Amino acid sequence: MPKLSKERSPVAKKYLMNADELKQRYTAGERDFTGVNLAGVRLIGANLVGINLWGADLSGANLARAKLWGANLSGANLAKANLTRANLSGVKLTEANLRQAKLVNTKLFGANLSGAYYDNTTRFSRGFDPIKNNMRKML
Repeated sequence: MPKLSKERSPVAKKYLMNADELKQRYTAGERDFTGVNLAGVRLIGANLVGINLWGADLSGANLARAKLWGANLSGANLAKANLTRANLSGVKLTEANLRQAKLVNTKLFGANLSGAYYDNTTRFSRGFDPIKNNMRKML
């Protein structure tokens, strides 16, 4: 199986990775998973503090109760992802796709959501205001 390298072409297809491989490589000290395809993975309760998932495809992923504080999820596709009770404190979510995502009881203290996309089906915790967080509503 090919390894993700920093020399990859920007037009290359996203590297498909499963949850076990991600956790194994993270545990070994790797933190840069730029642009990987993790669509539909189950990372419930995973400890991925400080991980770089810039531009990654996490559509339909289950990240409930995951610990992601300080992570970079800018430009990531989190459409239909379950982030219920995840800790996203200090996370960069600029221009991330959060359409149809579940962010109920998600910790977002200090998170940067500027330009992140949401829609009428995105579920936030009571009292969370996406407009005050500079998010963009998609119809």
